[in-house]
Amino acid sequence: MSKRPPLPPFTEQSAIEKVRLAEDGWNTRDPERVSLAYTVDSRWRNRSEFATGRQEIVALLTRKWAREHEYRLVKELWAYGDRRIAVRFAYEWHDGAGQWYRSYGNENWEFDEDGLMRVRHASINDLPIAEADRKYHWPLGRRPDDHPGLSELGL
Repeated sequence: MSKRPPLPPFTEQSAIEKVRLAEDGWNTRDPERVSLAYTVDSRWRNRSEFATGRQEIVALLTRKWAREHEYRLVKELWAYGDRRIAVRFAYEWHDGAGQWYRSYGNENWEFDEDGLMRVRHASINDLPIAEADRKYHWPLGRRPDDHPGLSELGL
């Protein structure tokens, strides 16, 4: 199994870096690639859905991104400890009918010694928005370094 730096114990700077790497991974919308950041037996709660292990994570993410079109995500560090990180996030997407949403949430993460996430708890709420109210307009993929974060956007 490979290591996923930065590794615990986390400092403020390494926790910020870990959060950005997670954001970058999720913005690929590639379930297989994203799953590699988690232990093979990782446990998730995502909204009201539970997943254990990479195969279930890939299935969950595949369903998610089949529903959530033009997904763009921003994460921000909230708190950190030796092996744990808490983040807040917001992402924008639209459904098959063209209705846009901004989904707000919080995640609690726990890592193993190799920097793989072994536990992820996510609480998420969806807010319908008008297309004109969108704040994330970068091309699909990684958020540009000069794009404002959540705090700068007032989210």
